[in-house]
Amino acid sequence: MNVIFDIAVIGGGNMGCGAAIRLAEGGMRTIILEQGDIGQGASGVNAGTLSLQIKRVKLMPYAIKGHEEWQNMGAEVGFHKTGGYTLAFNDREAELLYERMTLKKEAGANISFVSDKELIEKEPALARKVVAASYCGDDGYANSLLSGQYYRKKIKQSGISFLEKFKVIQIRENSDGFEISSGGQTVVAKRLLLACGGWMKDIAAMIGADLPINARINTVSVTERAPRLLNSIIGHATGLLTMKQKENGTVLIGGGWQGKGTPEQGRGNVSLETLIPNLQLAKFALPKLSKIRIVRSWTGFEANVPDFYPLAGRLANKENVFVLGCVRGGYTIGPYISKLMGDYILGRQPEMPLFDPSRDFK
Repeated sequence: MNVIFDIAVIGGGNMGCGAAIRLAEGGMRTIILEQGDIGQGASGVNAGTLSLQIKRVKLMPYAIKGHEEWQNMGAEVGFHKTGGYTLAFNDREAELLYERMTLKKEAGANISFVSDKELIEKEPALARKVVAASYCGDDGYANSLLSGQYYRKKIKQSGISFLEKFKVIQIRENSDGFEISSGGQTVVAKRLLLACGGWMKDIAAMIGADLPINARINTVSVTERAPRLLNSIIGHATGLLTMKQKENGTVLIGGGWQGKGTPEQGRGNVSLETLIPNLQLAKFALPKLSKIRIVRSWTGFEANVPDFYPLAGRLANKENVFVLGCVRGGYTIGPYISKLMGDYILGRQPEMPLFDPSRDFK
């Protein structure tokens, strides 16, 4: 390409695409560079859970705004607001549940504690071993495959250029800005936005930045179609379980259990050592799962830094390099924080503060 773009966004997931759309709306000539297909990396293998009950307190305002964005996208992304319950099965878990949910409620989440009677009325298939439960009427889910299609359509409508199967192998600074190379292709842009999740550490290293990023390999499983067992999102006080039954009857099971592999090796692998306890916990909470077959399990990379808050801002000592990502719960807040990031790069005052990539992580 002979065009010099105002900005190249490396990473075509929900955050990268969302920021690119905001930047294009602000008049920047924008290109997205994606090593796979748009919306089919970590964003495309996400379980799609949109629960305020599993978000950190400091991120609650961002998660609430993110929920509003998902609700506005509606059926195009398979959004369903089902409400959600978080369960405790012993006194220690109950104490943890009350402590965490009280803080999240104070931070603005629509969370309440419910009685056994209410829980059984709404979710009769759950095990009768629940000691305590909380409820959030705003919880729900989206379809991660549909959200990728949604963003692909939006970037086309916005006139944003994009290159798929563009695996960045080198970034060089020159008088025009940056030359980003992938095999025989080179793109030139005045600015960079790194929004490539688990691959961000290696990409940042190409321009001399050492970011303290680790990558988790979260596992998700899906069952065969089953009769209606759940009406709501179900979680566990420890955060080690999420369940939801989709419209077609399949049950999605997650909870952050780790697979094996690294971003450099490509997609991660499912580990039986963690898959089995994940499914055992799901069956303990929902006994009828014991009669339903698991059809498929897969993994997706989730990048994080030591304090588990986002990287969102300008890279230290790099005037025209910005980073966005590396946060648990990024699927929920992605559509909102990407707009904040776009505003920041455009020189506008973001509605909420961002998260300085050069902060002290200790």
